[in-house]
Amino acid sequence: MEKLSIIKIGGNIIEDETSLNAFLKLFSNLEGNKILVHGGGKRATHISSKLGIESKMVNGRRITDAETLEVITMVYGGLVNKNVVAKLQALNIDAIGLTGADINSIQSEKRPVKEVDFGFVGDVKKVASNSIEKLIKADFTPVFCAITHDGNGQLLNTNADTIASTIGVGMSKIYDTSIYYCFELNGVLKDFNDKNSVIKTINADTYKELLTTEIITDGMIPKIDNCFDALNNGVSKVHIGNTAMLTKENDNFTTITL
Repeated sequence: MEKLSIIKIGGNIIEDETSLNAFLKLFSNLEGNKILVHGGGKRATHISSKLGIESKMVNGRRITDAETLEVITMVYGGLVNKNVVAKLQALNIDAIGLTGADINSIQSEKRPVKEVDFGFVGDVKKVASNSIEKLIKADFTPVFCAITHDGNGQLLNTNADTIASTIGVGMSKIYDTSIYYCFELNGVLKDFNDKNSVIKTINADTYKELLTTEIITDGMIPKIDNCFDALNNGVSKVHIGNTAMLTKENDNFTTITL
């Protein structure tokens, strides 16, 4: 099987022009088939504030009412996505910007109301891997923002980490797929106060130990659970670290394996 790399970047890289340009240079130099997935929550919050729309969060997750969905669609699908695509074209990468509605690539269902009504938030149900493969075979590089649709005309705000993992699972039927979650730290840390205390490898057994000793807590738990879900459903490897992990010279990041 041919290899495919799926790289997810978050708001900290997108917000800083220098960081974004440096990342896209690394991404453009990455060999082989690749897909980029990006968020943009910080930019959406900033623009919502300028428009006088209050951003509501519960447990770190955005409440997406109809007004907020309009802002997210403009920011994620327009401003951020097209800015990234234009910068990639300047680096000779023939990028194509997408939401999950484009070519019916990612269908979701609106999250059911339990303790919290998250509004227009989607949980991914189906990835059209064959359609995405057609773009890759045509030498296009897909750039997905964090928006999906329900198949009935409704756009839905969707977690970018989840989009990366579910695309990875879908594409793993066709490609030997690896996922790279890029964020501001070097990797998963043994000691949060020591930025170089990277845990190089985490498997299912060591993960249990890290949970028991509370080395891994809070927001990192759903991220790593997401990683194991991808690995259990066909993805070969998942890596967590800063953008330098995309270079051959750097090995100071975390690899999640079964």
